[in-house]
Amino acid sequence: MVAPINESQSLYEAFDYYHMDDLLTDKQRATRDRVRDFVQQEVIPNINPYWEKAETPWEIIKKLPELGIIGGPLAGLDMTEVGLVTFELAKGDGSVGTFYGVHSGLAMGSIGLLGSDEQKARWMPDMLKMTKIGAFGLTEPKVGSNAVGIQTVARKDGDNYILNGAKRWIGNATLSDLLIIWARDEDGKFGGFVIENPQETPGLTMENIWGKIGKRSVMNADIKLEDVRVPVANRLEHVSSFRHMAQVLGMGRYGVSWEAAGAATAAFEYALKYAKEREQFGKPIAAFQLIQAKLVEMASEVTAMQAMCMQLARLMTNMQVNEGILSMAKYHNARKARLVTSLARETLGGNGIMIDNHIARLWTDAEVIYTYEGSNEINLLIVGRDLTGENAIV
Repeated sequence: MVAPINESQSLYEAFDYYHMDDLLTDKQRATRDRVRDFVQQEVIPNINPYWEKAETPWEIIKKLPELGIIGGPLAGLDMTEVGLVTFELAKGDGSVGTFYGVHSGLAMGSIGLLGSDEQKARWMPDMLKMTKIGAFGLTEPKVGSNAVGIQTVARKDGDNYILNGAKRWIGNATLSDLLIIWARDEDGKFGGFVIENPQETPGLTMENIWGKIGKRSVMNADIKLEDVRVPVANRLEHVSSFRHMAQVLGMGRYGVSWEAAGAATAAFEYALKYAKEREQFGKPIAAFQLIQAKLVEMASEVTAMQAMCMQLARLMTNMQVNEGILSMAKYHNARKARLVTSLARETLGGNGIMIDNHIARLWTDAEVIYTYEGSNEINLLIVGRDLTGENAIV
């Protein structure tokens, strides 16, 4: 057995075979480098014990506001920077990236896109500082891919709504200060209801889900809502249909496309470094044809993923995306991340299953990415519908 990969030998010279860096502005590069430095100095050397114990890496996460990235566009980041932040965090650890994505993307994005000016003024300043943590409750125990069919209901009662239902796989929930629950009202309209201080809210119970093989250091919860009262003033003002909330999910799929590329890129970088150093039969294993075949396959797929992300960022900036374009990026990159991380794991042989060598975390992260933000099968069918005009989902 060789020693674990040495974190002091950093991966700052990141894999960029087609010179994507040349496409970046100085501002974009500076944002990327701030996050890359943070990942190298704070995430990679410290994450493994948290992952193994399935604990929130709060000592790492609490430093995120120092990077000036919380809220993405709300922090002045352009769409390329938003993607690069997600890419670099994913290279470090998927749990840290998911915490950031849920709080900064799904929760803050919901309020930023769909909240009133008063709601944004009330909640956003604390969320930007991360003195209040956000969570996003859409998925349910019996409703996953068919999110439009959620069963949680909201009944108006004077100055409150009364919520009843259940949610599952809700990231950050047990840590949250602001929990957005998506439900249908008595008129069948879709709504987002912001629960403040959920841990102290009568009728709301949350339990973390244990036994996950991936993203072990981000907490996902089962939630039950039994006559939970939410003030009318806490219903997001600018949403009445699933189509409105789908704007937030679209941003989520944009981010996950970059996340998949980040996890795959890091896994390849680790595998390439290992192959150059690990010797068998008197020479580095990188000198063997079968290993080179794996390395070239990984490098090709990672380059394609990076290129797709960069073009997707341009389309997002120019508002030229639709649901199909976003779903294609998620479908393609999530599928390829599985392949690349598996090949990287194979390249390290038995050492590939050791978390000290980092690929094992990235490998299981890729399995999670494949299913969330719309399962890959659903994203495939969304692209198919866009290409053909025929809905094959149902």
